[in-house]
Amino acid sequence: MKYREVTQKLRALGCEELTRRSGGSHRKWYNPATDQMASLPDWGSKDLKLGTLRAVVRQLGLDWEAFRNA
Repeated sequence: MKYREVTQKLRALGCEELTRRSGGSHRKWYNPATDQMASLPDWGSKDLKLGTLRAVVRQLGLDWEAFRNA
């Protein structure tokens, strides 16, 4: 799954991308419902690894099935 697809799903579940303060390939996401944050790599057109994606979903306090269906 590419970064753009992941961002659409996270936004649909109520998460917000925080503004970037510097360069780099990772972006921070915040879930106001659970008050948790996670760093998500932005690799452009490359697919994110499944383990990385599942870890980010877990860190944000989201359910994996809800994320997949979003």
